[in-house]
Order: sequence, then structure tokens, then C-alpha cells
Amino acid sequence: MSFKPSATFRYTAMRLGIFAGCFLVMWGLAYSPMLRSALGNANLFWVVLLALVVSAPLSFVLLRKQREEMAVQVAERVDRAKERLAANQSQEDVV
Repeated sequence: MSFKPSATFRYTAMRLGIFAGCFLVMWGLAYSPMLRSALGNANLFWVVLLALVVSAPLSFVLLRKQREEMAVQVAERVDRAKERLAANQSQEDVV
């Protein structure tokens, strides 16, 4: 029996990983000696915001496959829930 994490968990973990990588790169650039004169003493808030802005399009492009897998998984769950709801409603009608 093998453990396969859900598509939602994998997508979220990969998205957080891309953000963490972007944050480390932006933080390194903001505090590097070469760019310190251009950026000044960057506030951590601005570094986080820049990392969010950079990681969003990267995630959109790089995680397309995982996002589609997650959409299929969510659609299957919704279909099963609709089937259960219809079965419950039909049982109530019979009684």
C-alpha cells in the first residue's frame, strides 16, 4: 500500500516552495553588498511583497499540471457529493 499525497497538498507544497525560493533570492538581492546602495536597507515587508509578486506568475506557469490534477480531484469529489445528495433525497421521497 503506497501513500500518494492529494493533488491539493502537492500543489500547495510546491507553491510554498516556489515562494520560499523567490523570497530567498529577493532577500539575498536586497541585502547583497552590490545592490545595497540601490535598494537601501530594504524593509522585510517589501521583500516579502516582491517575492509574492514574482512567485505568482512563476507558479501559474510552472504548476499548470498540478493545478489541472487538483481541479480533476475536486470535480470528482463534487460529483460524488452530488450523487450522495441525490440518493439521500430520493430515499426521503420514498418514505
